[in-house]
Amino acid sequence: MITRPHKTVHGFAGIGWSEVGLDNEIGFEIDAAACRTRIGAGHETIRWDVTSFPTWIYKGCDLDKVDSPPCPGFGKSGNKLGLYDLPRVHQAIDDLSRGKDTRAKIGAACLDWRSILTAEPMRWHYDLMPQRIAMEQVPSVLPVWEQYANILRRWGYSAATGVRDAADYGLWQTRKRAILIASRIAEVQLPAPTHGGPGQPPHLSMAEGIGWGYTQRPAPTVTGGGTATGGAEPFGNGTRQAMARAIGTVDEQGRPLWIDRGIPLRQPTAKERAEGKEPKPNLRPTIAECAALQGFRPDLVFHGSAGERHLIIGNAVPPTFAAPILQAAGIIRPRRQLAAVA
Repeated sequence: MITRPHKTVHGFAGIGWSEVGLDNEIGFEIDAAACRTRIGAGHETIRWDVTSFPTWIYKGCDLDKVDSPPCPGFGKSGNKLGLYDLPRVHQAIDDLSRGKDTRAKIGAACLDWRSILTAEPMRWHYDLMPQRIAMEQVPSVLPVWEQYANILRRWGYSAATGVRDAADYGLWQTRKRAILIASRIAEVQLPAPTHGGPGQPPHLSMAEGIGWGYTQRPAPTVTGGGTATGGAEPFGNGTRQAMARAIGTVDEQGRPLWIDRGIPLRQPTAKERAEGKEPKPNLRPTIAECAALQGFRPDLVFHGSAGERHLIIGNAVPPTFAAPILQAAGIIRPRRQLAAVA
């Protein structure tokens, strides 16, 4: 009997989905620091713009397809120009589903050049008809995933879409995402939450995830990320504001708590010194704390500058969240005890 090779093709790869364990995965990633991070973690990687890679190479494979297209144009923290591009994205997806590639023309008309990337997975779906599919994006992209699902159902797939919160699956932060899973070999449905419901473990706090309140740092007063939508900024102003509220309290002697809690100080700029401003606590979490908040294993090494590492971590699908999604799609069975699962 001739067996067909199996491959998991991972577009816009980053690091998150891969850390759960994808069978025979090949990840396409264009960012150099993200590629170094993936390769260092043992994930097969091609540094390439996935939108220009020929799909015919994988014809004859039993294929699974995983994608998380860039979300800044659609997220609340970005310029939101992608929201105005949604009709164009819908048109490009419809065209691709009929074998007509209009990405270049439609992409040139988009207000945010990244918007058209959300149509890219349909090129692979049409050309290769993957066995199983999983995709993730910010909640405002749900109508696009629903369009994908309707097309896939016409082709004989079982498909499910919806918005799910990573906190409901054991992550240390609130992070809502639009999810699509599909299969042409089995019925699928989105995974049921594992935390926060009746008879389930409670939601986990950000303080628990990174030790604030149990080590030298005061506990934040929020469990969510930097914004209501998560994204590449779960470690930004919201975190600092929460820390500031905690630091604003005093001990029994009336001293600010941060004095004895080992929090490093941010020195004032020359302009601030001229204005008489004093050093302030530096409230930005460390790279290790950011990675912990995203559910990454503690020994994973992130490459690049500090800014690049923050982006790689923040842009990733948290492994704790990826595992139940991929399992529901039938793509994997989780192989590793994930850090944030209680």
